[in-house]
Amino acid sequence: MAKDTKERILEAALELFSQKGYEGTNIRELAASLGLVKSGIYKHYESKEEIWNALLDRMIAYYGERFGSAEHLPPIPDSPEEFIAITMRMADLTIHDDRIVKTRKVLTLEQFRDDRARDLATKHFLTGLTEMFTSVFAGMMDKGLIRRSDPAMLAFAYSTPVSALIHLCDREPEKTEEAEARIEAFSRHFLSVYGVKNDI
Repeated sequence: MAKDTKERILEAALELFSQKGYEGTNIRELAASLGLVKSGIYKHYESKEEIWNALLDRMIAYYGERFGSAEHLPPIPDSPEEFIAITMRMADLTIHDDRIVKTRKVLTLEQFRDDRARDLATKHFLTGLTEMFTSVFAGMMDKGLIRRSDPAMLAFAYSTPVSALIHLCDREPEKTEEAEARIEAFSRHFLSVYGVKNDI
């Protein structure tokens, strides 16, 4: 039961932090959103800062398990179409998974206030994607699916526009369908430029 309450507190904190930011959310408001009093929160967490750090820990684990990380790399595709399918599955998850969307909003808001949020924003919005796709592209080169080149530079060139389109979905949700179509079109264009065969 205590574990369930702790999880509920983190869910509510994610909701409020994604809307109002860390500074804009107080413990009384967090407690009220759960039908608790402040002491009910402090029974599980000593401070708002402890809630914040527990929430970041949870975000890291959730994102890594579902989207990918250095420890959970996506598979190396066996064909260009499989590469596009992997990209679209990753994009679909990060655009439509409510917890990941809220996490991205929290990191966007808090990256200027909190060093840990800043580091996670850099990782999730830039360096983590580049590292994952560096591994994918190196594997695709080994399989003869794309031309030999610097896989890290290809990963940077590939992941940056995809990340920008994902952020567009956060800012302008009405453009989500268009953004997803552009991600797929960009994936095909990228493979038409760097792929060994031009049949994409």
